[in-house]
Amino acid sequence: MSEMTALNPAEETPVVRLIDDDVSFRRAVQRLLRAAGHRVAEYGSVGEMLLEGIGSAPGCLVLDIHMPGPSGLDLQEMVATQPEPLPVIFVTAEATVHETLRAMKAGAADFLFKPVDGDALLSVVNKAVHEDAIRRQAHRRLSALQTRYSRLSPRERQVLDMVVNGALNKQISAELGAAERTVKAHRAHVMEKMEVSSLADLVRAVGQLDAAPQALSRVDA
Repeated sequence: MSEMTALNPAEETPVVRLIDDDVSFRRAVQRLLRAAGHRVAEYGSVGEMLLEGIGSAPGCLVLDIHMPGPSGLDLQEMVATQPEPLPVIFVTAEATVHETLRAMKAGAADFLFKPVDGDALLSVVNKAVHEDAIRRQAHRRLSALQTRYSRLSPRERQVLDMVVNGALNKQISAELGAAERTVKAHRAHVMEKMEVSSLADLVRAVGQLDAAPQALSRVDA
């Protein structure tokens, strides 16, 4: 089994977690992936991986469906509950229509049958790892943006809403019953706390927050 060193999340190297009870298949895939530059952690069962812990490193899962103990489908359900679920690629010798549909409906990145073509598997893994990195970067950016928004006072949020909707300082002043210099101070605080340097950047940031209303409501709670 390959080691999985704890790293700073911002610096973590993607890991392909390979889970299959067929030792020869596992070793062949491991060689293929490592030759392509991937870091690989390999396990003989879902239970073995869970005992060690899945870790926080990005990457993907490559696993069989039928194994001793919990199945690959069981692991897929567990992974789906994580804040940043890993892409799951199934590579199996056999599967029922029900199992295949269950895997795909649960969001499997791909579903391949053994014997699998090495180039095809490598292509699927490369794509999954790349897309996982993009999702995680987007998630981190949104989380940082939500944190900045949470620092605004209720009045600053009011000013923010009116500013991004095109209201001038005089209009905001009249609407809030506040002196114009106070409005200017609120605007300056909003820009500082949201870490933006222009109105365009502020509008863009609010647009990103509006695209994730459920996440934003959790910040406001």
